[in-house]
Amino acid sequence: MAQEISARIISDESNESNAIVDLKSLVKDEIGDERNNAASSETEQNVLDVTQALFQNEDKANDHAGSESDDDDDDDDSGTDNVNVYKAGTQFKRSEHSGGMNSNLPDTFQTGQLLFYERFKAYQDYILGDCKPSEVKSFTADYLKKVVQSFGWQALWSAELFDVLVEVCDVDFGDLKATVKLVLPLQCEVRGCDINKEAIAELLEATQHKVPLMELQIVYEESGDYDHIALGVEHLRFFYKHVWRLWDEEDEDDDFDYFVRCVEPRLRLHYDILEERVPAGLVSEYKIVLEKCTECFQQFSLLRSSISSDSDSELDNISMVEGLKLYEQLETFKRKLYFIENPLLRYVLGYKGNARHQFVQSRGPRDSCIKVAHVVSSSCTANQLHSLLNERLLQQFSSEDTEVQFHRDPVSAVDSCYQGDMVFVLPGVYSVTDSILLPDSITIEGFGLPDEVVIEKKNKGDSFIESTGADVRMSNIKFIQYEDIEGILCVREGNMSIENCVLQCETTGVVVQASAHLTMNMCDVYGSKGAGVEIYPGSACTLVGNGIHHCKDGILIKMKQPTDFVAEAEVIPSITMDNNVIHNNEGYGVVLVKPTHSKDRNIYIEKCADKGRVDVEQMFEDGLRKNVVGHPIASPSQITGNPEDAPPKLTENPHRDTNVNSARNWQFCCQPSVNRHTSCTLAMQDMIADKIFISIEGNQFRRNGMGDFGTFLY
Repeated sequence: MAQEISARIISDESNESNAIVDLKSLVKDEIGDERNNAASSETEQNVLDVTQALFQNEDKANDHAGSESDDDDDDDDSGTDNVNVYKAGTQFKRSEHSGGMNSNLPDTFQTGQLLFYERFKAYQDYILGDCKPSEVKSFTADYLKKVVQSFGWQALWSAELFDVLVEVCDVDFGDLKATVKLVLPLQCEVRGCDINKEAIAELLEATQHKVPLMELQIVYEESGDYDHIALGVEHLRFFYKHVWRLWDEEDEDDDFDYFVRCVEPRLRLHYDILEERVPAGLVSEYKIVLEKCTECFQQFSLLRSSISSDSDSELDNISMVEGLKLYEQLETFKRKLYFIENPLLRYVLGYKGNARHQFVQSRGPRDSCIKVAHVVSSSCTANQLHSLLNERLLQQFSSEDTEVQFHRDPVSAVDSCYQGDMVFVLPGVYSVTDSILLPDSITIEGFGLPDEVVIEKKNKGDSFIESTGADVRMSNIKFIQYEDIEGILCVREGNMSIENCVLQCETTGVVVQASAHLTMNMCDVYGSKGAGVEIYPGSACTLVGNGIHHCKDGILIKMKQPTDFVAEAEVIPSITMDNNVIHNNEGYGVVLVKPTHSKDRNIYIEKCADKGRVDVEQMFEDGLRKNVVGHPIASPSQITGNPEDAPPKLTENPHRDTNVNSARNWQFCCQPSVNRHTSCTLAMQDMIADKIFISIEGNQFRRNGMGDFGTFLY
């Protein structure tokens, strides 16, 4: 019995040993196969990882919804729900070829409709990261190696004169080119010329069958197997068409994050232009400057390559002088492009206004010297007309030769005005489609409270209200801006006085350009994606008793024109700012934008980092309390609205019902954050030292995200 058991054990051990040998042999064979396909497997895994990461945002919502609906079926479908995490089939739409019904070319992937955040995430997380300009090409090549197969896929080679179907045989990722061969029978479509198969074959022979990856449009495939290739080539094509500049790689300061400095602002500008958030004049100006900069760089590069470093000939010396001139022009163009690409500086420094508004000229007084009262109303009652006649018309126009005209919308009334006319807007909501241009000295008055007299502009345009008249006055109206770009109110020149108005912004707030003068009393400005009030150098601005809140910044003050960075003398605005309430802005309550050299900027940063609390009271005692005309500037407690100070008394409009306006009671218990942040105290020193303010007192600040006062150096 014992011998039989022993024999069975030996037999089992032998069988187990044979099984182990067979298993080792099988594993060895499989390892050999895996080694033969190592590169292919690694590429597939990289493609899967990157593709899943790029598409995961799009699928999360669907997966989440699916998981919620399947909660009740867990017992039946356990272990099968998560087999296919991603959608079956392609993620992209089909792009039909534009050749028409007779075209025999296949359709391609429609990849040009990607959203901003999709491109932003791809460039930031998967393609460029924190690379330097000199590393862009290598980082791009590394990304393409992970998502683009080296062979075995078809595409349309879209050259300038023809489209032809080719098959990719190999990809040179370092040179960003693909080796291709024609697909037979030939499928080709030419544009404006006669090209046959032999001519295309000769062209390929001349280029060694290599074509730029950017010129390939991947043939559409519903299975989704080529989505990653189409997406990778699209990112490459978009980057070198809309983001990359020829001079980027030659930047002297190569040690910076290329994505942060160049890619992100250019990408945002591209989508701002697509979504019509940039004035047409600025878009045109940007394209012209970009074209000139590219041409200047090409001339400079050609001239630089022709100069010999060892030669002292007169011809080379002349070329060097020309090269220096071209270099200065190139730097000027690059600076201009930077201003337009930077969202903060785009309107502050880079744009002077749309040229079409310059054709609107002042009419002056009528030849008959008759003044006209324009009444705007879609419909009104007899009581309203009676009140208007008794309270306003008989008081303002006592002459017998005064004429009264009626209009259904404010734009037609303003367009009919001559110098000295008055426009009375009766209660109602008026929707306008065109900008309100004010080239003459007129008065526009809402006959009622601002919430009762509403003018709104919904369609996209450059600006809502533009004033160029010598003396324009406006009161008691609420303006609602939806999609205007330059500003809800832009004072380009002359004098503008606005009182007891509400300015509900969506894009940009009030803009006071050089040589213009704005007086704004008892107004409410909010909702701007930029600054509530932008004040340009050389302008004059008087702000008394206003509320500026829920904007990107409260008040932005610009110190110098963009073309003056070589000049010594600064052009500063003249500002009176009393009894205003500036609160709940995302950035600063008041921010000063000023140019500076890099050395001065470093000194300023070191002061912010190393210096402790600045003694602002001592600063005033040291003689900085006097401004350019010798009037004393308020103490810090007055500037910051210290709770110990008495709240300012605001003057009410005599024609306004004080009971209805109780919602606009600006009595806040303010926080003097300027005394607690070094950057704010340094910014306030700059503003006082630069003699910007004629008067600044009684203002209140509260809950501004970055502080009450700030300085932006460029």
